Amino acid sequence: MIPSFTAASEFDIDNGVSDQEFPVLVEVTRGAMVESRHRGAAVVVDAKGGIVMAWGDVDAPIYARSAAKPLQALALVETGAADAFALGPRELALACGSHHGEPAHVAAVAAWLTRVGLGAEDLECGIHLPLNAVAADALSRHGVSPSALHHNCSGKHSGFLTTAKFLGEPTKGYIGVAHPVQRRVERIIGEMAGLDLTHAPHGTDGCGIPVVGLPLAALARAMARMADTTGLPPERADAAQRLLDAMAAEPLMVSGSAGFATALLRLAGAKVRAKPGAEGVYAASLPRLGLGWRSRSTTAPAAPSMRPWSRSWRGSACSTRPRSQRSPTRAMRRCVRLRAAPWARCGRARRCGRSRTRD
Repeated sequence: MIPSFTAASEFDIDNGVSDQEFPVLVEVTRGAMVESRHRGAAVVVDAKGGIVMAWGDVDAPIYARSAAKPLQALALVETGAADAFALGPRELALACGSHHGEPAHVAAVAAWLTRVGLGAEDLECGIHLPLNAVAADALSRHGVSPSALHHNCSGKHSGFLTTAKFLGEPTKGYIGVAHPVQRRVERIIGEMAGLDLTHAPHGTDGCGIPVVGLPLAALARAMARMADTTGLPPERADAAQRLLDAMAAEPLMVSGSAGFATALLRLAGAKVRAKPGAEGVYAASLPRLGLGWRSRSTTAPAAPSMRPWSRSWRGSACSTRPRSQRSPTRAMRRCVRLRAAPWARCGRARRCGRSRTRD
């Protein structure tokens, strides 16, 4: 006897994720059926820490990952390092961005490091293929291996090196948790978020630097203070304004020609400065409103047969997810078979043997 069809709604499709922690924010339909549901938490906060709007648990700590780059870049400007080496909007946007390894990005980072008296060999961010599919294919066709310049975090790391060089600090080991560069960055993030981070959870980001866990609402407040600098010291207020202006002036350096953040910055003008991070984190400053926005998403596929994917690619850029569920801006990030593997692999590498790009 053929068993009767059971509607997807009768299955436990969310793997224990609660509506309070991660409510369903988006449903993707195909025909009459919900194909996937996207859960998350999001919050809009003003510069004083007041919550304007919130969805889900915004007090639980998260790792901001690359969404924190505009905050991490504040030290580059407020210490005087950016002016000492005559850095312009292009370099400042790179420090705030996760570039896609296109020729313009690689050339800009290389020129920046040369100006500081350093080179690609001084970067400690690691190596991976360009996030842009065309750039990655070009390297493969010409038999060229990627370098640290292609890493999406090489702009941020160039900022760290520039600050260390200007202040006379060691450039070797600058990614270490005890290095003055990282201690300075964590102090600034704590001040912007209005929190003492002494006992906050810590980990290691995909590019090797320390990462600190903060409540979503606190991170949103930090981004709001980038937009509304009232009460900040003059040098920090100036740094925040210059970084946000640089992101607007050089949107290509923040992401890439096929990147959503670049498209948003080009379209939104002075209204928004947006920065995504790994694991579904997204941050934005709204300068005209003096607000900050942070979101963190997780995905629960609607069909029981897709249940194994729900944990393995939560918010990631790994293109081993079902083709129908890849986002349009990331669909071009094709997995590339690794002939040598000094760069990162995704959590499914043991099954598919393919590379993963990470923010």
